[in-house]
Amino acid sequence: MRTLDQIRAEFAWARVKAVDQSVREKYRNLAKSLPALVMTNGLMQTLAFLKGKADNRSRNEHDRLLTHILEWLREAGVIPGQQVGFEGVMNWCVAPERTTLEYQRATEETQAILRWIRQLADTL
Repeated sequence: MRTLDQIRAEFAWARVKAVDQSVREKYRNLAKSLPALVMTNGLMQTLAFLKGKADNRSRNEHDRLLTHILEWLREAGVIPGQQVGFEGVMNWCVAPERTTLEYQRATEETQAILRWIRQLADTL
């Protein structure tokens, strides 16, 4: 049986390998700085920052990292599957029935997947 950390590593490795060579360096640098941004500003503010900097036409590093975080939150079961994309996750985060523990778990899972993305991005 695989551990949660092994599942995170597998997910992160698949995503990091798929990043275009043209944005890989910027992706790596962004992945290194993002955990501090989450700690300083919070999860929702960090996701909003990534969305604001994302360029969906060119699939820049902000767009890719935002997509990877959102995919992980759904795959890990933190965010329900019907909450798709940035808007769905933000709606989930601000829902009146959302508990502090659920929001904290989403933040912790984001930090955990970012640790793997950051480490694996350095290897390519």
